Amino acid sequence: MTDPVVTRFAPSPTGFLHIGGARTALFNWLYARKFGGKMLLRIEDTDRERSTKEAILAILDGLKWLELDWDGDVIYQFSRAARHREVAEQLLAGGKAYRCYATAEQLTAMREKARAEGRTRLYDGMWRDRDPSEAPDGIKPTIRLRAPLTGETVIEDQVQGRVVWQNENLDDLVLLRGDGNPTYMLAVVVDDHDMGVTHVIRGDDHLINAARQKQIYDALEWSLPSMSHIPLIHGPDGSKLSKRHGALGVDAYRSLGYLPAALRNYLVRLGWSHGDQEIFSTEEMMAAFDLSGVGRSAARFDFAKLENLNGHYIRHADDQSLVTMLEGLLDYIPNGSDLKAKLNDTTCAQLLKAMPSLKERAKTLIELVDAADFIFADRPLEMEPKAAALLTPETRELIGRLRQALETVTPWSIATTEVAMRAFVEANNLKLGAVAQPLRVALTGRTTSPGIFEVLAVLGREECLARLKDQATA
Repeated sequence: MTDPVVTRFAPSPTGFLHIGGARTALFNWLYARKFGGKMLLRIEDTDRERSTKEAILAILDGLKWLELDWDGDVIYQFSRAARHREVAEQLLAGGKAYRCYATAEQLTAMREKARAEGRTRLYDGMWRDRDPSEAPDGIKPTIRLRAPLTGETVIEDQVQGRVVWQNENLDDLVLLRGDGNPTYMLAVVVDDHDMGVTHVIRGDDHLINAARQKQIYDALEWSLPSMSHIPLIHGPDGSKLSKRHGALGVDAYRSLGYLPAALRNYLVRLGWSHGDQEIFSTEEMMAAFDLSGVGRSAARFDFAKLENLNGHYIRHADDQSLVTMLEGLLDYIPNGSDLKAKLNDTTCAQLLKAMPSLKERAKTLIELVDAADFIFADRPLEMEPKAAALLTPETRELIGRLRQALETVTPWSIATTEVAMRAFVEANNLKLGAVAQPLRVALTGRTTSPGIFEVLAVLGREECLARLKDQATA
Protein backbone atom coordinates (compact mmCIF):
# COMPACT_ATOMS: atom_id res chain seq x y z
CA MET A 1 0.00 0.00 0.00
CA THR A 2 1.41 3.38 -0.99
CA ASP A 3 1.72 6.24 1.46
CA PRO A 4 -1.13 8.79 1.40
CA VAL A 5 -0.38 11.86 -0.72
CA VAL A 6 0.75 14.91 1.26
CA THR A 7 1.37 18.17 -0.62
CA ARG A 8 2.19 21.58 0.78
CA PHE A 9 1.84 25.20 -0.19
CA ALA A 10 4.69 27.20 1.30
CA PRO A 11 4.53 30.94 0.54
CA SER A 12 6.89 33.59 1.92
CA PRO A 13 4.92 36.35 3.67
CA THR A 14 6.78 39.25 2.09
CA GLY A 15 3.78 40.49 0.07
CA PHE A 16 0.29 39.56 -1.12
CA LEU A 17 -0.73 36.15 -2.49
CA HIS A 18 0.13 36.75 -6.14
CA ILE A 19 -1.49 34.96 -9.07
CA GLY A 20 1.43 32.55 -9.58
CA GLY A 21 1.30 31.55 -5.93
CA ALA A 22 -2.45 31.05 -6.17
CA ARG A 23 -1.97 28.66 -9.10
CA THR A 24 0.72 26.72 -7.19
CA ALA A 25 -1.67 26.42 -4.24
CA LEU A 26 -4.44 25.24 -6.58
CA PHE A 27 -2.25 22.56 -8.19
CA ASN A 28 -1.17 21.27 -4.75
CA TRP A 29 -4.77 21.33 -3.52
CA LEU A 30 -6.14 19.48 -6.56
CA TYR A 31 -3.43 16.83 -6.45
CA ALA A 32 -4.00 16.15 -2.75
CA ARG A 33 -7.79 16.09 -3.10
CA LYS A 34 -7.67 13.83 -6.18
CA PHE A 35 -5.89 11.13 -4.17
CA GLY A 36 -7.74 11.68 -0.91
CA GLY A 37 -4.60 13.11 0.67
CA LYS A 38 -3.73 16.28 2.53
CA MET A 39 -2.53 19.74 1.53
CA LEU A 40 -0.59 21.44 4.30
CA LEU A 41 0.08 25.16 4.60
CA ARG A 42 3.48 26.39 5.73
CA ILE A 43 4.34 30.07 6.03
CA GLU A 44 8.05 30.44 5.28
CA ASP A 45 8.74 33.39 7.53
CA THR A 46 12.45 32.87 8.15
CA ASP A 47 13.23 36.25 6.53
CA ARG A 48 12.31 38.25 9.63
CA GLU A 49 12.99 41.66 8.10
CA ARG A 50 10.66 41.20 5.13
CA SER A 51 7.96 38.98 6.64
CA THR A 52 4.89 40.88 7.83
CA LYS A 53 1.67 40.03 9.67
CA GLU A 54 -0.27 41.90 6.97
CA ALA A 55 1.19 39.62 4.28
CA ILE A 56 0.36 36.50 6.30
CA LEU A 57 -3.25 37.68 6.66
CA ALA A 58 -3.42 38.48 2.92
CA ILE A 59 -2.21 34.95 2.07
CA LEU A 60 -4.70 33.27 4.42
CA ASP A 61 -7.52 35.55 3.24
CA GLY A 62 -6.68 34.94 -0.42
CA LEU A 63 -6.71 31.15 -0.01
CA LYS A 64 -10.02 31.28 1.87
CA TRP A 65 -11.58 33.47 -0.83
CA LEU A 66 -10.40 31.03 -3.52
CA GLU A 67 -11.95 28.26 -1.38
CA LEU A 68 -8.66 26.35 -1.19
CA ASP A 69 -8.79 24.81 2.25
CA TRP A 70 -5.72 23.32 3.89
CA ASP A 71 -5.45 20.47 6.37
CA GLY A 72 -4.43 20.95 9.99
CA ASP A 73 -2.95 24.07 11.54
CA VAL A 74 -0.84 26.61 9.66
CA ILE A 75 2.85 25.82 10.23
CA TYR A 76 5.20 28.78 10.73
CA GLN A 77 8.73 27.97 9.66
CA PHE A 78 10.46 30.40 12.03
CA SER A 79 8.88 28.69 15.05
CA ARG A 80 10.76 25.51 14.08
CA ALA A 81 14.24 27.10 14.11
CA ALA A 82 15.40 24.98 17.06
CA ARG A 83 14.62 21.80 15.11
CA HIS A 84 16.51 23.15 12.06
CA ARG A 85 19.55 23.89 14.25
CA GLU A 86 19.36 20.40 15.73
CA VAL A 87 19.59 18.86 12.24
CA ALA A 88 22.53 21.11 11.30
CA GLU A 89 24.36 19.97 14.44
CA GLN A 90 23.51 16.36 13.59
CA LEU A 91 25.15 16.78 10.15
CA LEU A 92 28.14 18.42 11.79
CA ALA A 93 28.53 15.57 14.27
CA GLY A 94 28.33 13.01 11.45
CA GLY A 95 31.04 14.71 9.41
CA LYS A 96 28.49 15.68 6.73
CA ALA A 97 28.95 19.38 7.49
CA TYR A 98 31.72 21.62 8.78
CA ARG A 99 32.27 25.00 10.41
CA CYS A 100 33.40 27.77 8.08
CA TYR A 101 35.25 30.78 9.52
CA ALA A 102 35.65 32.71 6.26
CA THR A 103 35.25 36.48 6.71
CA ALA A 104 32.87 38.57 4.64
CA GLU A 105 35.87 40.07 2.82
CA GLN A 106 37.27 36.62 2.00
CA LEU A 107 33.90 35.44 0.69
CA THR A 108 33.54 38.53 -1.50
CA ALA A 109 37.02 37.99 -2.96
CA MET A 110 36.21 34.31 -3.62
CA ARG A 111 32.98 35.18 -5.43
CA GLU A 112 34.63 37.83 -7.58
CA LYS A 113 37.48 35.48 -8.53
CA ALA A 114 35.07 32.65 -9.39
CA ARG A 115 32.92 34.91 -11.56
CA ALA A 116 35.96 36.32 -13.33
CA GLU A 117 37.00 32.75 -14.14
CA GLY A 118 33.47 31.82 -15.26
CA ARG A 119 32.89 29.31 -12.45
CA THR A 120 29.47 28.76 -10.81
CA ARG A 121 31.02 27.29 -7.64
CA LEU A 122 31.61 30.52 -5.71
CA TYR A 123 33.02 29.12 -2.45
CA ASP A 124 36.48 27.56 -2.71
CA GLY A 125 36.12 25.21 0.28
CA MET A 126 38.83 26.95 2.32
CA TRP A 127 37.49 25.59 5.63
CA ARG A 128 36.29 22.24 4.32
CA ASP A 129 39.25 20.26 5.65
CA ARG A 130 40.94 22.67 8.04
CA ASP A 131 41.25 22.07 11.72
CA PRO A 132 38.83 24.33 13.67
CA SER A 133 41.73 25.04 16.06
CA GLU A 134 43.10 27.30 13.30
CA ALA A 135 39.97 29.45 13.54
CA PRO A 136 40.60 33.19 13.95
CA ASP A 137 39.31 34.90 17.09
CA GLY A 138 36.05 36.83 16.99
CA ILE A 139 34.55 35.09 13.95
CA LYS A 140 31.19 33.40 14.42
CA PRO A 141 31.31 30.42 12.05
CA THR A 142 28.64 29.30 9.64
CA ILE A 143 27.90 25.60 9.23
CA ARG A 144 28.26 24.41 5.64
CA LEU A 145 27.18 21.17 4.01
CA ARG A 146 30.07 18.96 2.93
CA ALA A 147 28.67 18.57 -0.59
CA PRO A 148 30.06 15.96 -3.02
CA LEU A 149 32.85 17.39 -5.20
CA THR A 150 32.44 14.92 -8.08
CA GLY A 151 29.62 13.05 -9.77
CA GLU A 152 26.10 14.28 -10.46
CA THR A 153 23.00 15.38 -8.59
CA VAL A 154 19.90 14.15 -10.40
CA ILE A 155 16.21 15.02 -10.01
CA GLU A 156 13.58 12.92 -11.77
CA ASP A 157 11.06 15.73 -12.12
CA GLN A 158 7.41 14.91 -12.91
CA VAL A 159 7.13 17.98 -15.15
CA GLN A 160 10.68 18.84 -16.27
CA GLY A 161 11.86 15.25 -16.74
CA ARG A 162 15.36 14.15 -15.73
CA VAL A 163 17.42 17.15 -14.62
CA VAL A 164 21.17 16.73 -14.00
CA TRP A 165 23.72 19.01 -12.28
CA GLN A 166 27.46 18.41 -12.15
CA ASN A 167 28.49 18.45 -8.48
CA GLU A 168 31.70 20.27 -9.27
CA ASN A 169 29.55 23.32 -10.07
CA LEU A 170 27.56 23.32 -6.81
CA ASP A 171 28.69 25.09 -3.64
CA ASP A 172 28.99 23.80 -0.12
CA LEU A 173 25.71 25.29 1.10
CA VAL A 174 25.44 27.34 4.26
CA LEU A 175 23.04 25.49 6.58
CA LEU A 176 23.37 27.67 9.65
CA ARG A 177 24.39 31.32 9.60
CA GLY A 178 26.93 32.85 11.95
CA ASP A 179 24.10 34.20 14.13
CA GLY A 180 22.74 30.66 14.56
CA ASN A 181 19.76 31.15 12.25
CA PRO A 182 19.04 28.33 9.79
CA THR A 183 19.00 29.06 6.08
CA TYR A 184 15.96 28.65 3.88
CA MET A 185 17.48 25.60 2.14
CA LEU A 186 17.90 23.66 5.37
CA ALA A 187 14.55 24.74 6.81
CA VAL A 188 12.62 23.59 3.72
CA VAL A 189 14.19 20.13 3.73
CA VAL A 190 13.66 19.57 7.46
CA ASP A 191 10.08 20.86 7.37
CA ASP A 192 9.09 18.81 4.31
CA HIS A 193 10.56 15.70 5.92
CA ASP A 194 8.99 16.28 9.34
CA MET A 195 5.60 17.14 7.79
CA GLY A 196 5.63 13.91 5.77
CA VAL A 197 5.41 15.72 2.44
CA THR A 198 5.30 13.18 -0.40
CA HIS A 199 4.97 15.57 -3.36
CA VAL A 200 6.62 18.98 -3.80
CA ILE A 201 4.79 20.96 -6.49
CA ARG A 202 6.19 24.47 -6.98
CA GLY A 203 7.36 27.01 -9.56
CA ASP A 204 10.31 26.14 -11.79
CA ASP A 205 12.21 29.13 -10.35
CA HIS A 206 12.89 26.66 -7.50
CA LEU A 207 14.52 24.07 -9.79
CA ILE A 208 18.10 24.97 -8.82
CA ASN A 209 17.00 24.79 -5.17
CA ALA A 210 15.95 21.19 -5.81
CA ALA A 211 19.56 20.24 -6.58
CA ARG A 212 20.83 21.85 -3.39
CA GLN A 213 18.03 20.39 -1.30
CA LYS A 214 18.62 16.89 -2.70
CA GLN A 215 22.20 17.07 -1.47
CA ILE A 216 20.87 17.80 2.05
CA TYR A 217 18.41 14.88 1.77
CA ASP A 218 21.25 12.60 0.67
CA ALA A 219 23.49 13.72 3.55
CA LEU A 220 20.68 13.00 6.02
CA GLU A 221 19.83 9.70 4.27
CA TRP A 222 16.21 10.81 3.98
CA SER A 223 14.08 9.91 0.96
CA LEU A 224 13.38 12.73 -1.47
CA PRO A 225 9.71 13.65 -2.12
CA SER A 226 8.41 13.47 -5.69
CA MET A 227 9.38 16.76 -7.37
CA SER A 228 7.30 18.74 -9.88
CA HIS A 229 8.49 22.16 -11.02
CA ILE A 230 5.78 23.96 -12.94
CA PRO A 231 6.55 26.73 -15.47
CA LEU A 232 6.02 30.31 -14.43
CA ILE A 233 3.22 32.50 -15.78
CA HIS A 234 4.21 35.04 -18.43
CA GLY A 235 2.37 38.01 -19.92
CA PRO A 236 0.47 37.74 -23.23
CA ASP A 237 3.60 38.94 -25.06
CA GLY A 238 5.74 36.17 -23.57
CA SER A 239 7.70 38.43 -21.22
CA LYS A 240 7.87 38.03 -17.46
CA LEU A 241 4.49 38.69 -15.87
CA SER A 242 4.21 42.25 -14.62
CA LYS A 243 1.39 44.27 -13.04
CA ARG A 244 0.23 45.50 -16.43
CA HIS A 245 -0.24 41.85 -17.47
CA GLY A 246 -2.07 40.76 -14.35
CA ALA A 247 0.63 40.12 -11.74
CA LEU A 248 -1.72 41.32 -9.04
CA GLY A 249 -2.58 39.95 -5.66
CA VAL A 250 -5.56 37.62 -5.39
CA ASP A 251 -7.26 40.39 -3.36
CA ALA A 252 -7.08 42.63 -6.44
CA TYR A 253 -8.97 40.08 -8.54
CA ARG A 254 -11.68 40.01 -5.88
CA SER A 255 -11.87 43.83 -6.02
CA LEU A 256 -12.07 43.67 -9.83
CA GLY A 257 -15.19 41.54 -9.54
CA TYR A 258 -13.99 38.05 -10.43
CA LEU A 259 -15.68 34.97 -9.01
CA PRO A 260 -13.51 32.50 -7.05
CA ALA A 261 -14.77 29.59 -9.15
CA ALA A 262 -13.96 31.42 -12.39
CA LEU A 263 -10.46 32.34 -11.23
CA ARG A 264 -9.83 28.73 -10.13
CA ASN A 265 -11.02 27.48 -13.52
CA TYR A 266 -8.81 30.00 -15.33
CA LEU A 267 -5.74 29.21 -13.23
CA VAL A 268 -6.05 25.44 -13.63
CA ARG A 269 -5.84 25.89 -17.42
CA LEU A 270 -2.70 28.04 -17.17
CA GLY A 271 -0.06 25.44 -17.95
CA TRP A 272 -2.26 22.34 -17.61
CA SER A 273 -4.41 20.88 -20.35
CA HIS A 274 -7.05 18.18 -20.54
CA GLY A 275 -8.02 17.76 -24.16
CA ASP A 276 -10.05 20.69 -25.46
CA GLN A 277 -12.05 21.16 -22.26
CA GLU A 278 -12.04 24.74 -20.97
CA ILE A 279 -14.84 24.82 -18.39
CA PHE A 280 -14.39 22.62 -15.32
CA SER A 281 -16.47 22.23 -12.21
CA THR A 282 -14.40 21.75 -9.04
CA GLU A 283 -15.30 18.04 -9.05
CA GLU A 284 -14.20 17.69 -12.69
CA MET A 285 -10.90 19.45 -11.92
CA MET A 286 -10.19 17.08 -9.03
CA ALA A 287 -10.98 14.01 -11.14
CA ALA A 288 -9.01 15.12 -14.20
CA PHE A 289 -5.97 16.88 -12.74
CA ASP A 290 -2.64 15.12 -13.14
CA LEU A 291 0.97 16.24 -13.34
CA SER A 292 1.48 14.63 -16.76
CA GLY A 293 -0.85 17.27 -18.23
CA VAL A 294 1.38 20.14 -17.05
CA GLY A 295 3.51 21.52 -19.90
CA ARG A 296 7.14 22.61 -19.67
CA SER A 297 6.75 25.99 -21.34
CA ALA A 298 5.55 29.14 -19.59
CA ALA A 299 1.81 29.78 -19.61
CA ARG A 300 0.58 33.13 -20.93
CA PHE A 301 -1.84 35.22 -18.92
CA ASP A 302 -4.78 36.56 -20.91
CA PHE A 303 -7.14 39.02 -19.20
CA ALA A 304 -9.70 38.86 -22.04
CA LYS A 305 -9.96 35.09 -21.65
CA LEU A 306 -10.36 35.42 -17.89
CA GLU A 307 -13.11 38.03 -18.38
CA ASN A 308 -15.02 35.82 -20.82
CA LEU A 309 -14.75 32.85 -18.48
CA ASN A 310 -15.91 35.02 -15.57
CA GLY A 311 -18.90 36.15 -17.66
CA HIS A 312 -19.79 32.50 -18.24
CA TYR A 313 -19.68 31.81 -14.49
CA ILE A 314 -21.81 34.90 -13.74
CA ARG A 315 -24.47 33.90 -16.30
CA HIS A 316 -24.66 30.39 -14.85
CA ALA A 317 -24.57 31.42 -11.19
CA ASP A 318 -27.56 31.20 -8.89
CA ASP A 319 -29.22 34.64 -8.58
CA GLN A 320 -29.22 34.66 -4.76
CA SER A 321 -25.54 33.68 -4.63
CA LEU A 322 -24.74 36.62 -6.95
CA VAL A 323 -26.61 39.00 -4.64
CA THR A 324 -24.57 37.62 -1.72
CA MET A 325 -21.32 38.01 -3.70
CA LEU A 326 -22.23 41.60 -4.61
CA GLU A 327 -22.80 42.38 -0.94
CA GLY A 328 -19.36 40.94 -0.15
CA LEU A 329 -17.72 42.91 -2.97
CA LEU A 330 -18.90 46.24 -1.52
CA ASP A 331 -16.18 45.99 1.15
CA TYR A 332 -13.50 46.08 -1.56
CA ILE A 333 -14.54 48.78 -4.04
CA PRO A 334 -14.19 52.59 -3.80
CA ASN A 335 -17.88 53.54 -3.46
CA GLY A 336 -18.81 50.28 -1.75
CA SER A 337 -19.55 51.75 1.67
CA ASP A 338 -22.09 54.19 0.16
CA LEU A 339 -23.89 51.36 -1.60
CA LYS A 340 -23.70 49.13 1.47
CA ALA A 341 -25.53 51.81 3.46
CA LYS A 342 -28.40 51.50 0.96
CA LEU A 343 -28.65 47.72 1.25
CA ASN A 344 -31.88 46.76 2.98
CA ASP A 345 -34.66 44.23 2.53
CA THR A 346 -36.20 46.30 -0.30
CA THR A 347 -33.01 46.87 -2.34
CA CYS A 348 -31.86 43.26 -1.83
CA ALA A 349 -35.25 42.02 -3.10
CA GLN A 350 -34.96 44.41 -6.08
CA LEU A 351 -31.44 43.15 -6.84
CA LEU A 352 -32.66 39.56 -6.76
CA LYS A 353 -35.56 40.41 -9.08
CA ALA A 354 -33.25 42.21 -11.53
CA MET A 355 -30.49 39.58 -11.48
CA PRO A 356 -31.71 37.37 -14.37
CA SER A 357 -31.52 40.39 -16.67
CA LEU A 358 -28.43 42.03 -15.11
CA LYS A 359 -26.19 38.96 -15.30
CA GLU A 360 -26.71 38.33 -19.01
CA ARG A 361 -24.27 41.05 -20.10
CA ALA A 362 -21.89 41.40 -17.15
CA LYS A 363 -18.37 39.96 -17.33
CA THR A 364 -17.45 40.99 -13.77
CA LEU A 365 -19.27 41.74 -10.53
CA ILE A 366 -18.14 45.36 -10.95
CA GLU A 367 -20.12 45.52 -14.21
CA LEU A 368 -23.03 43.91 -12.37
CA VAL A 369 -22.90 46.58 -9.62
CA ASP A 370 -22.72 49.28 -12.28
CA ALA A 371 -25.70 47.84 -14.18
CA ALA A 372 -27.67 47.71 -10.91
CA ASP A 373 -26.95 51.36 -10.15
CA PHE A 374 -30.51 52.40 -11.01
CA ILE A 375 -31.75 50.45 -7.96
CA PHE A 376 -29.56 52.44 -5.55
CA ALA A 377 -29.82 55.85 -7.27
CA ASP A 378 -30.98 58.81 -5.16
CA ARG A 379 -33.80 61.08 -6.30
CA PRO A 380 -33.73 63.25 -8.24
CA LEU A 381 -31.55 61.07 -10.47
CA GLU A 382 -28.11 62.25 -11.51
CA MET A 383 -28.21 62.13 -15.31
CA GLU A 384 -25.42 60.84 -17.52
CA PRO A 385 -24.55 63.47 -20.18
CA LYS A 386 -26.09 61.40 -23.01
CA ALA A 387 -29.26 60.89 -20.97
CA ALA A 388 -29.51 64.57 -20.01
CA ALA A 389 -29.30 65.53 -23.69
CA LEU A 390 -32.49 63.54 -24.36
CA LEU A 391 -34.51 65.46 -21.76
CA THR A 392 -35.92 68.13 -24.06
CA PRO A 393 -39.14 70.00 -23.18
CA GLU A 394 -41.00 67.69 -25.59
CA THR A 395 -39.55 64.59 -23.93
CA ARG A 396 -40.45 65.85 -20.46
CA GLU A 397 -44.01 66.46 -21.61
CA LEU A 398 -44.14 62.90 -22.98
CA ILE A 399 -42.83 61.54 -19.65
CA GLY A 400 -45.65 63.38 -17.86
CA ARG A 401 -48.22 61.70 -20.08
CA LEU A 402 -46.56 58.32 -19.66
CA ARG A 403 -46.81 58.75 -15.93
CA GLN A 404 -50.55 59.35 -16.19
CA ALA A 405 -50.93 56.20 -18.30
CA LEU A 406 -49.02 54.11 -15.76
CA GLU A 407 -50.75 55.56 -12.69
CA THR A 408 -53.81 53.38 -13.13
CA VAL A 409 -51.88 50.10 -13.63
CA THR A 410 -52.72 47.46 -11.06
CA PRO A 411 -51.35 45.00 -10.17
CA TRP A 412 -47.89 46.28 -11.08
CA SER A 413 -45.81 43.75 -13.05
CA ILE A 414 -43.82 43.26 -16.23
CA ALA A 415 -46.95 42.08 -18.05
CA THR A 416 -49.35 44.78 -16.86
CA THR A 417 -46.94 47.69 -17.42
CA GLU A 418 -46.18 46.37 -20.91
CA VAL A 419 -49.90 46.22 -21.77
CA ALA A 420 -50.35 49.82 -20.54
CA MET A 421 -47.31 51.04 -22.51
CA ARG A 422 -48.39 49.37 -25.73
CA ALA A 423 -51.89 50.80 -25.36
CA PHE A 424 -50.37 54.28 -24.84
CA VAL A 425 -48.14 53.89 -27.92
CA GLU A 426 -51.05 52.80 -30.08
CA ALA A 427 -53.40 55.53 -28.82
CA ASN A 428 -50.80 58.22 -29.54
CA ASN A 429 -49.66 56.77 -32.87
CA LEU A 430 -46.07 56.37 -31.63
CA LYS A 431 -43.40 53.67 -31.88
CA LEU A 432 -42.45 51.75 -28.74
CA GLY A 433 -38.76 52.75 -29.10
CA ALA A 434 -39.69 56.44 -29.13
CA VAL A 435 -41.38 55.97 -25.76
CA ALA A 436 -39.08 53.39 -24.16
CA GLN A 437 -35.92 55.54 -24.32
CA PRO A 438 -37.35 58.66 -22.57
CA LEU A 439 -38.88 56.30 -20.00
CA ARG A 440 -35.51 54.59 -19.48
CA VAL A 441 -33.74 57.93 -19.00
CA ALA A 442 -36.33 59.12 -16.50
CA LEU A 443 -36.16 55.89 -14.48
CA THR A 444 -32.39 55.17 -14.56
CA GLY A 445 -30.57 58.39 -15.55
CA ARG A 446 -28.89 56.38 -18.34
CA THR A 447 -29.40 55.49 -21.98
CA THR A 448 -28.71 51.77 -21.37
CA SER A 449 -30.32 49.48 -18.81
CA PRO A 450 -32.00 46.08 -18.54
CA GLY A 451 -35.27 45.78 -20.48
CA ILE A 452 -37.56 48.70 -19.69
CA PHE A 453 -40.43 46.51 -18.43
CA GLU A 454 -37.99 44.70 -16.09
CA VAL A 455 -36.83 48.10 -14.78
CA LEU A 456 -40.46 49.08 -14.13
CA ALA A 457 -41.14 45.80 -12.31
CA VAL A 458 -37.92 45.92 -10.26
CA LEU A 459 -38.33 49.50 -9.05
CA GLY A 460 -42.00 49.05 -8.21
CA ARG A 461 -45.00 51.34 -8.65
CA GLU A 462 -44.30 54.06 -6.10
CA GLU A 463 -40.64 54.57 -7.00
CA CYS A 464 -41.34 54.58 -10.75
CA LEU A 465 -44.14 57.14 -10.50
CA ALA A 466 -41.99 59.33 -8.20
CA ARG A 467 -39.01 59.26 -10.60
CA LEU A 468 -41.22 60.04 -13.58
CA LYS A 469 -42.73 62.95 -11.70
CA ASP A 470 -39.21 64.34 -11.05
CA GLN A 471 -38.50 64.55 -14.79
CA ALA A 472 -41.97 65.39 -16.14
CA THR A 473 -43.46 68.77 -16.94
CA ALA A 474 -47.14 69.26 -16.29
